[in-house]
Amino acid sequence: MLSSKTGGEGIKKYTARQPSKQYRVNQMIRSKEVRLIGDAGEQLGVMTLFDARQIAKEKEVDLVEVSPGVDPPVCRLLDYGKFKYEQAKKERQSSKSQKATGGLREVRMRPKIGQHDIDFKLRTAKRLLAQGSKVKILVMFRGREIAHPVIGRELLEKVLGVLGDEVKVERTIAMEGRNMTVILSPGKLRTEEPKKEENNAQTENK
Repeated sequence: MLSSKTGGEGIKKYTARQPSKQYRVNQMIRSKEVRLIGDAGEQLGVMTLFDARQIAKEKEVDLVEVSPGVDPPVCRLLDYGKFKYEQAKKERQSSKSQKATGGLREVRMRPKIGQHDIDFKLRTAKRLLAQGSKVKILVMFRGREIAHPVIGRELLEKVLGVLGDEVKVERTIAMEGRNMTVILSPGKLRTEEPKKEENNAQTENK
């Protein structure tokens, strides 16, 4: 656990590699108000940053800003040293999985994308999935666009509707900083149906 007075010192040392994503912790958080999630995952509501820090101090845990791209930002009570250790482990496991399955590729879109560009992005996603890669589709928000996340969700839901059974949803729609993302992998129907048809053809030839 970090010391709430130092805001960055006193982190427990774990053997795992540090995760690539950095978080604001304790005194590094600057927002006047935050939406607080408890150490057991319970919603504690919107409160001042001072009150959130006091609760973290009383529970002897850290206050970690996990979603800075929303208003107010979302903070969580947790042991930051342990959290970073577990995040690093997940990243290593994900990296190993990506190397075994063709890697994770990205397809990026903006909230105000036109239909022609959507069609192009869909063709790109289908091609990558057909090659065996997982695909992360991102909707990137800039400036005040972040105040309308529903536009990004509707766009990603439209993409999922078009792709249908061609894909499996590895991770559901979620915010990552100023991006809204969904992670897809090749669907079972894409790989299983040709084998089924081939077996039927062999049976008919006999």
